[in-house]
Amino acid sequence: MTANKHQGIRAGIAWAPELAKLTRQHNNANILCLPARFISLAVAKECVTAFIDTAFEGGRHQNRVNKISCP
Repeated sequence: MTANKHQGIRAGIAWAPELAKLTRQHNNANILCLPARFISLAVAKECVTAFIDTAFEGGRHQNRVNKISCP
């Protein structure tokens, strides 16, 4: 995704609340991309809530985040 080419941006796509939570936990995403054409407004709201309420786990996931960071 083009957004991830910019320094400090870690975008993730989610079409279910569980995926929104995982993109935050495992990738430390700071932008949530929602496929509006494929999910309802209610599911989109659930995804946003899950994304905002979830913290980055760090640990073993930190290495991956370091690799995808722009120099």
